[in-house]
Amino acid sequence: MTRGRRRARPGWASVALLELRDVEAGYGSLQILHGVSLRVNAGEVVSVIGANGAGKSTAFKVIMGFISHLGGQIVFDGHDLVGRQPDRILGLGLGYVPQGRVVFGPMTVRENLEMGAYLERDKARIKASLEYVFSLFPRLRERPRQLAGTMSGGEQQMLAMGRALMMRPKMMMLDEPSLGLSPRFVDDVFDRIVELAQDGLTVMLVEQNAARALEISDRGYVLELGRNRFEGTGQALLENPEVKQLYLGYGAAVHRPRGDETARGDAMPGPSSTAS
Repeated sequence: MTRGRRRARPGWASVALLELRDVEAGYGSLQILHGVSLRVNAGEVVSVIGANGAGKSTAFKVIMGFISHLGGQIVFDGHDLVGRQPDRILGLGLGYVPQGRVVFGPMTVRENLEMGAYLERDKARIKASLEYVFSLFPRLRERPRQLAGTMSGGEQQMLAMGRALMMRPKMMMLDEPSLGLSPRFVDDVFDRIVELAQDGLTVMLVEQNAARALEISDRGYVLELGRNRFEGTGQALLENPEVKQLYLGYGAAVHRPRGDETARGDAMPGPSSTAS
């Protein structure tokens, strides 16, 4: 069962760790993002939701330097990310778990995790990171020599998350972490996200299970056709009638209400509230 979100640490709310300002991006000549603006403050969990093709995963990919940046600013922890290579971005402390549980199938669990620390040369730090990941995911500790390709989908997702944590990032981005998982593993994945957030890790996630994602989020953004449509607290977005109708389904129920947070006003339109 997913535990309630803790509040962001006092004093962190005004400190932007990641910020996108009017970002445009695409694949070759095909532009997908049209002036998207996102902000993730230190200590927050922020969800990005929207229909298929809204540009959610594209936003993550342009942040990490995987696709063409066509305009706008991307700043992480005071560093301009535009033009940087993905390994350089990783080295700044931004972890990324791509959609699809990307693991190295012919390699063992331990080898996959060690690949996540390929920029680290200090063996003691690598060992400490392994112990940290094993403490989060006991199932991985039980089978360090198992080939990743023989694991279940849920176990592979845990491995992918663990690999991203090996560099002990300041922030982690997860793209569709519950996609294709059984209900039991969906619970496990969301429990781990909450636990990481409670430990102080900043998290941004794209998630098809929008209601579940918003429940554990301090704030959220709704993208539509590559533009901002709505933004607000997780609770405000869950309660917004238009968001419920368009993105959560008619009368979408909150999966597990959070008792420790209240909505701070209605969800407000984003910087570009009219999609075209």
